[in-house]
Amino acid sequence: MKLKIKEGRNPKTGKPITIISDIKHNPQVIEDLASSLKSKCGTGGHIEGKKIILNGSQTDKVIPILEKEGFTVNT
Repeated sequence: MKLKIKEGRNPKTGKPITIISDIKHNPQVIEDLASSLKSKCGTGGHIEGKKIILNGSQTDKVIPILEKEGFTVNT
């Protein structure tokens, strides 16, 4: 499965965030993936629909983790 990763800014605080989108799994799988990414990156985050949003610039850490899980990453 191909996922998109991009970095942006939190509209409220202006701090950097990492957005992982195009996840085509059910909500439970998305929750498990988000929990795993947050613990492995040592950061907070949340889920918005089919997107995982992590606090901070985490792209360098997230890409190898997702590739190990079997996802194809498109930045």
